[in-house]
Amino acid sequence: MVWWTWLAVGIGAALLLFASSVRVVNEYERGVVLRLGRYVGTRPPGLNLIVPVIDRMIRVDLRVVTREIPPQEVITRDNVPIKVDAVIYYRVVDPAQAVLNVGDYESAVFNLAQTTLRSVLGEVELDEVLAKREELSERIKGIIDEKTRDWGVRIVDVEIRDVVLPEEMRRAMARQAEAERDRRARIIQARAERQAAEDLKAAAERLGVDPGLLRVLQTLSEVASEENVTLVMPVPIELLRVLKESE
Repeated sequence: MVWWTWLAVGIGAALLLFASSVRVVNEYERGVVLRLGRYVGTRPPGLNLIVPVIDRMIRVDLRVVTREIPPQEVITRDNVPIKVDAVIYYRVVDPAQAVLNVGDYESAVFNLAQTTLRSVLGEVELDEVLAKREELSERIKGIIDEKTRDWGVRIVDVEIRDVVLPEEMRRAMARQAEAERDRRARIIQARAERQAAEDLKAAAERLGVDPGLLRVLQTLSEVASEENVTLVMPVPIELLRVLKESE
């Protein structure tokens, strides 16, 4: 009876030991193994065995991670306060470096993205922030990617999303845009009137009449096309005398 008891205990202990040594790594992960605190290798996806108690496996996700950077207070080079938010996409390309070279690579990348965003946008003027988002995003991506190489992290993309301007600045830009639209409308109208005058002059030369007379006739035609319009034509007094004497 004692022999069977010890056998059952031994089998149970062996099973527990085997279970504690088995690690399953998913396809999108890699397992970084530390033996007594020292790095001994990176395990591939699938079933992996480690030495219980002595080994420790840290799983690292290799998929692309998306992090939203909340609105950051930025003062541009021309002293305009704005709020800018962005999105950063990154992935781990070297699991060992991500574990051994930085304490928490996710927090490190996030904090680095925040500071880089404020730093880069603070070096340019507001017009560049509004007109060159793609260029600035590429610049921010390059800076972050260079600094995260030793962490085993590659920056996939950085996108600047919303740029929130102060209320006074938005009103000023709206007034400026309206003034620009009015200016363009006046230029277009002036060009149209000049072209019409040139066409009228050419028609008068073909007909052999005074261009001023054609202009008057055109104006009368436009006015007469309106409803409920009464035309008052000035008549020289000399013409009235001639008509009276001819009676």
